Amino acid sequence: MIGTIQEGIRLFNLKRWDMALQEFLSALEKAKPEEETLNEELAYYMGLCYTKLEQFDDALLYLEQVVTGSHDTLRVYQCRITLAYIYVITKRVKMAESELARLGETGFESVQLYTILAYTAWSERQYQKAVDLYKKALQMDNSNATAINGLGYILVDTAMDVQKGLLFCKKAVDMNPKNPSYLDSLGWAYFKNGNATEAVNWLRRALDLAPQQKEIRNHIKIVAGEAG
Repeated sequence: MIGTIQEGIRLFNLKRWDMALQEFLSALEKAKPEEETLNEELAYYMGLCYTKLEQFDDALLYLEQVVTGSHDTLRVYQCRITLAYIYVITKRVKMAESELARLGETGFESVQLYTILAYTAWSERQYQKAVDLYKKALQMDNSNATAINGLGYILVDTAMDVQKGLLFCKKAVDMNPKNPSYLDSLGWAYFKNGNATEAVNWLRRALDLAPQQKEIRNHIKIVAGEAG
């Protein structure tokens, strides 16, 4: 069984989330209730795998197990961060705020925490607050692509500074040219800067990578109408 867990962790580190999850599920079937440390390890990795696979209800089940049962402070912190992310993504903002408040009480600071706080503020249309939080994240790590992209998107979407926003979006894509969210932001940034033709180009690249994303489809529909 230990070998199965080790193989799952190896696959997880290789970002092969679905294969890693199968290893962890196999190990879980063989685990005994009294093996608390082993079960916590499995819950932790399974929660993260389900998050990566966007199976959020299953992720919540296992992440909550870690939060309520683990004595590992750093692991609990990471799971609360992930819970907050899931609640924001699934538009359960009040629950996200509750998790973020608990995180704030711990005294820990991280780039990930500030990016989630910024995204939460953006989702509630608190745009200046979101900008300030993304800037705070970048003060901690000026090469964090998530914060760079998030800041750029808000600057162009709200018309605070469309030219500077475009530069941020370009930088995020340069750092990760296969990220559909970054490509979508760059396309939207070009559109907000008056270049609908270039916008369509980048939005189509984003759509090719993530055809299920409604926001990308909405953007390309708006921009294509202008470009046509």
